[in-house]
Amino acid sequence: MKTEKTKFRVIKLKKVSSTNDYCKARHLPDKTVVVAKMQTGGKGTKGRSFASDKGGIYLSLVRTASAPSQLFSILKDSCVAVCRTVQFFGCEPVIRWSNDVLVGGKKISGTLIENVILPDGSCRSVVGIGLNVCNKLPEELNDIATTLSAEAKDKVRYKKVLKVLLSCLEKEYSCDDYRSYINWFGQSVCLKRGEESLQAVALDVDENGMLICRINGEVQKISSAEVSLRLL
Repeated sequence: MKTEKTKFRVIKLKKVSSTNDYCKARHLPDKTVVVAKMQTGGKGTKGRSFASDKGGIYLSLVRTASAPSQLFSILKDSCVAVCRTVQFFGCEPVIRWSNDVLVGGKKISGTLIENVILPDGSCRSVVGIGLNVCNKLPEELNDIATTLSAEAKDKVRYKKVLKVLLSCLEKEYSCDDYRSYINWFGQSVCLKRGEESLQAVALDVDENGMLICRINGEVQKISSAEVSLRLL
């Protein structure tokens, strides 16, 4: 295990089951980052697995919030930080609500946030970020996922990408920054709730991270905890 000082306390590991699980098991303090070169049990949203071979960036950031209403702000800052990192290397990222980042229509990064509400009403969040850099993707993901090395205009190096990402994660971003990476407002999208799918027109994302959309002529607000979104 290697540690180094930045604005965050950074712990670097060679291999771990899950950086999120590592943080939760040790109750690490605010502004601690755990980075692993490989995960053997990487997790995505809604219980999905996340391919985590060597060459990708797999990290978890411990954040605290004074109230649950601030949780979207943590997600927003994390997603925009990933987008800024991807842009730094010459790619054009798009956020697929609420926390996936795509390049060329393929997923390049995902974020998994696990929250605990504490007795005093504050929240402790573990923000897990997986960013495909130069890792080999499983063959079955070739049509839906990509890496920064495959998409960038210039050669990318793992250490440089990690340095840029950590720098971006130190900043705070606005909702307008988050919205600026969404290019599908006004378009039809598919919302999935379990086995149920319905078509909607995406209109906006509000300050709490709710998707504002039109379903059968009625404007509704949808939570990402209720449904997942697929771009059409």
